[in-house]
Amino acid sequence: MHQGGRILLWILAAALVAPAARADISDVAVKAAFLPRFARYVTWPPSARTNGPMVICIIGDDPFGDLLRQEAASQEVDGRPFVIRRLSSTSGASDCAIAFVDGSRTGELLDGLGRQPILTVTDARSNPHRGIIHFAIVDGRVRFFIDNAQAQARGLTISSRLLALAIGVNGK
Repeated sequence: MHQGGRILLWILAAALVAPAARADISDVAVKAAFLPRFARYVTWPPSARTNGPMVICIIGDDPFGDLLRQEAASQEVDGRPFVIRRLSSTSGASDCAIAFVDGSRTGELLDGLGRQPILTVTDARSNPHRGIIHFAIVDGRVRFFIDNAQAQARGLTISSRLLALAIGVNGK
């Protein structure tokens, strides 16, 4: 692994174990920091690749406000900058690389995405329905579960480095 990769992995691991109760960082801010970083550890199928920006969609409720835009503004993956889109439904979600799906309609919205090659992310605080990555607060820290079987069914490959940071993995 090259030096830059080790540094990024260390930053991601440090963010995972940072207490959500820290005065300067809320759990929402930690989750906003994770979303663009997840893209570094996921490989999309060739059919999903474009030369344009990497699109992160917020579908349903938006807990982030401006935090996600701020986090994503300084990052890129494979030379691709991030763009944040907010959607009320799955209509128009086909260009999303990552979709944070939240709110009372989470199950319906996840179903609406079908088997598209989109990294779906959900949050246990607002709904029990699970995307490929599912945030949870464990011992006061933001942690996540990964459904690797669901990722593979969508044609996504999740790096073993990210799988190792999850507190649970379905379908290794």
